[in-house]
Amino acid sequence: MSASPIEIPLMSDLVAQGKQPDILFWVGCAGSFDQRAQRITKAFVKILHHVGISFAILGQEEVCTGDPARRAGNEFLFQMQAITNIETLNMYGVKKIVTACPHCFNTLKNEYPVLGGNYEVIHHTVFLQQLINEGRVKMKEGGTFKGKRISYHDSCYLGRVNGIYEAPRAVLELLDAELVELKRCRSRGLCCGAGGAQMFKEEEKGTLRINQERTNDIVAAKPDIVAAACPFCMTMLTDGVKEKDLQDNIQVLDIAELIAQANDLL
Repeated sequence: MSASPIEIPLMSDLVAQGKQPDILFWVGCAGSFDQRAQRITKAFVKILHHVGISFAILGQEEVCTGDPARRAGNEFLFQMQAITNIETLNMYGVKKIVTACPHCFNTLKNEYPVLGGNYEVIHHTVFLQQLINEGRVKMKEGGTFKGKRISYHDSCYLGRVNGIYEAPRAVLELLDAELVELKRCRSRGLCCGAGGAQMFKEEEKGTLRINQERTNDIVAAKPDIVAAACPFCMTMLTDGVKEKDLQDNIQVLDIAELIAQANDLL
């Protein structure tokens, strides 16, 4: 594969040229600034380029959706951030948004409409399933993950909050691997410990961290790979696996990374 950088168009540049992309890729704070989550962003962008999707990002015009602020109880800051984003999105006439972060997905989809932000918002796992169903992304038999045991961790904001359970699994089932469910999954899935703004505050004292409890579930399933679909979950699960010194035995990868690897895009 070529190591040349991929050009990512800015919404402002395309609109100035009189063009409108098919989708706006909402990168999110983690996907922009966290080094591990940046790899998820790059993987998803490479898939978009591979299938010829017309997309753009807001770049420096993208502000945090306000999810952490609202979960932490700062409603004023949430509304400031949300209204700033809505004004930008409406100015550019954005209709369809795809994001790899369930927190951004939930906020944009369910909480922005009341403030005047009405968009079709899709999580990247659902978007990937659509591309596969349309035949635009194809999996190779006997590929990178043949014979591997893969467990999927349900993100709270994707699963219980928005009822998205099947799309991530449908994508994983095409990897020619064995999908091994964790004991607590789907509507009974256990939080990674980062949601509700917990990612950004000091933890309360207890006997066991939530991500340690979730890591115990993972170890019990004996997977080769844990598939995540959220940058917060990615951080918490990776930390849990490292704490048990199992990083050489269990990989933690986002679904976009798995699909990109299966198509030799990374």
